[in-house]
Amino acid sequence: MQTQSISPAATARASAASRPAAASWTSRVFSLIFGSLTYLFFLETFLYAMGFVSGLLVPKTVDDGASVGLVEALLVNGGCLALFAVQHTIMARKAFKRRWTRIVPTHLERSIFVLVTCAILTTMFVSWRHLPGTLWAVTGPAAWLLYGVSFFGWGIVLLATFLIDHFELFGLRQTVTHFMGRPQESAKFVERSLYRAVRHPLMFGFLLAFWATPVMTVGHLSFTVMCTGYILFGIQVEERTLVAEHGEPYLDYRRRVPMLLPLGRRSA
Repeated sequence: MQTQSISPAATARASAASRPAAASWTSRVFSLIFGSLTYLFFLETFLYAMGFVSGLLVPKTVDDGASVGLVEALLVNGGCLALFAVQHTIMARKAFKRRWTRIVPTHLERSIFVLVTCAILTTMFVSWRHLPGTLWAVTGPAAWLLYGVSFFGWGIVLLATFLIDHFELFGLRQTVTHFMGRPQESAKFVERSLYRAVRHPLMFGFLLAFWATPVMTVGHLSFTVMCTGYILFGIQVEERTLVAEHGEPYLDYRRRVPMLLPLGRRSA
């Protein structure tokens, strides 16, 4: 593969070298049901998250919640986001996966990761505490413009998942492959589309979605600041992993393409 074609972006499928031992019919059906239900749980969680952040169409948003003391609100809200950050930082690492897949089947590893993530986010939605105060409130065309920027960010997030391989990212492909009795496939990374503009378009999309709001309450600001901090930290961890996996090809990609803001490609 040529150096310039490798990046942490879209996935080009490559067959595994050997086919695993045939699984039982019960195992295959269970895996398919588990993976499918987990994927549906993800879709529900993703759609609710859009409403939770934007303040639209859901019963409870980032601006709502029980009115409690400032310390309790920060501990509960920050605790939920910290739990999400710890889970992602640990469960996404290859060292953890190697140990974890000695306990759980490899084809269910990603679905379990997604299930735990969605459970944590659902807990956050339910437990979120109200923080009083508003920093700004915009009305009229400017408000709709900010809503548009926010949903444009969510669109970038969704598109970026498909450029990576949406169904593998959320575990469904692995369970379907297992159900069909086919070997699990390894992944190679190719540089294309949004990943030619920034190395982490998915995170760029999240930042647009979180910061672009016509009404910035203290609750929304606290959520956004904590998420932004984790995004910046998580990118550094992920970059080290990608350099370790791909070596010079990724280093070349990193020299040429901005990390987060689409400010133009740099010379090689």
